[in-house]
Amino acid sequence: MSAVITPAILAENAAQYKEQVDRITGFAERVHIDISDGEFAPTLTVSIPELWAPEGWMVDIHAMVDKLDDYIPKLIALRPNMIIVHAEAKGDVQTTLTQIRQAGINAGLALLRSTVPRTVEEMIKLADHVMIFSGELGRFGGSASLMQLEKIRLIKSINPGVEIGWDGGVSIDNAYSLVQGGVNVLNVGGVIQKASDPHAIFSKLQQEISKTSVL
Repeated sequence: MSAVITPAILAENAAQYKEQVDRITGFAERVHIDISDGEFAPTLTVSIPELWAPEGWMVDIHAMVDKLDDYIPKLIALRPNMIIVHAEAKGDVQTTLTQIRQAGINAGLALLRSTVPRTVEEMIKLADHVMIFSGELGRFGGSASLMQLEKIRLIKSINPGVEIGWDGGVSIDNAYSLVQGGVNVLNVGGVIQKASDPHAIFSKLQQEISKTSVL
């Protein structure tokens, strides 16, 4: 399974959202859109009716929300490539993952740093994608705690074919290490969005993850 750089969008209002879409239009193919309810994550982002994407984008929506029933049917109606929910959400996560898959959409499961894979084993079995969250909820940044890579072995022992994502602190300095550690999808927010030349940073990250290891 080859690795991919996925630019992220995290916007508090429609104007900011458009600005971030514009910054990655023209080179982004698969994109990670964050939404938050202001409860699970402290920041309140754009609402579901304000979400849109240029034609041709493969869109993954990361739902940092507690009340899954209020969000998931509306997100399913958008027909994204994937909907990612948190294992730590207050709603019925297992039922939600099944609901997403039954709609023909990839079901993603995000794990916060403190969540141990074996404690959410049944959820991992239902997921098409498990995202290791090493960031700060509701904001760009965070640090890529490479200790979290140990979770990949544990996740794969539960669901061998699952796609592995990473969110938080991806940079040119660590992208290669993350891919070597087993990450398939590197979600990159601030490093691309805050760059003076987003395309150049995206290209550099792609070069890093496509390097072959030298023994």
